Amino acid sequence: MAKDNRAKEEKRLAKAAKKAKRKQTRGQMWQAFNLQRKRDKKLVPYMLLGFLVPIALLLLLSLVFGAWWINLTIGILFGVVAAMWIFSRRLQSGVYDQIEGQAGAAGWALDNMRNGVGMKWITETAVATNTHMDAVHRVVGTPGVVLVGEGSRSRLKPMMSQERRRLARILGNTPIYDVYAGEGEDEVPIRKLQNHLMKLPRNVKKNEVDALNSRIESISRLHSRESQLPKGPLPGNANMSGMNRRARRASQRNKKG
Repeated sequence: MAKDNRAKEEKRLAKAAKKAKRKQTRGQMWQAFNLQRKRDKKLVPYMLLGFLVPIALLLLLSLVFGAWWINLTIGILFGVVAAMWIFSRRLQSGVYDQIEGQAGAAGWALDNMRNGVGMKWITETAVATNTHMDAVHRVVGTPGVVLVGEGSRSRLKPMMSQERRRLARILGNTPIYDVYAGEGEDEVPIRKLQNHLMKLPRNVKKNEVDALNSRIESISRLHSRESQLPKGPLPGNANMSGMNRRARRASQRNKKG
């Protein structure tokens, strides 16, 4: 009986959590819509057009085939989907207009990579940086590992090479791609960065991406700890003084005991 009550309580809490999350998502979408509507005067007309065109087309078909109420229902569903698609595309375009040219724009684009059919993406931004705010971002996904450089090409090259060599020692035959974000020659504009990565060959199965990323993260943590260790012999006086203090305290405790 107690077990059944606990299961019911867990189910109730899970349902409440999902409901709260849906409410939060709707609130965020409404806020994003209002912000975009204020700076994009064409948003509402385009959304209305996207909503009404499928309804009109399907109602025209009903004049030939009948069943107008079925066509109306289907038209409304397609209209809602079209309006939401227009909203998401114009919202994304508005965000890119704001962030282009700013440091971290490529990291934002990579953080918002969407998983799809047969695709999965795990982004770690700024795995390598310098004082000039140049950054190397790492994306683990179905192509393998993609290193994305953001900043000055000349300063990024040695950073990218170092990160590639470190990964190559642990990845074996897993492909590693280098991508430079920017507007220069052989660079990928921020707006096209997500599409560029999605067009890369699929060399890793979707269900293997998490394991690949876990292996990279574990090696990265080990490398980070090793890099923090002092190199060379410790200063003799400082080291011995600490050891002497610990030895004296231990001796005093033994005498009291």
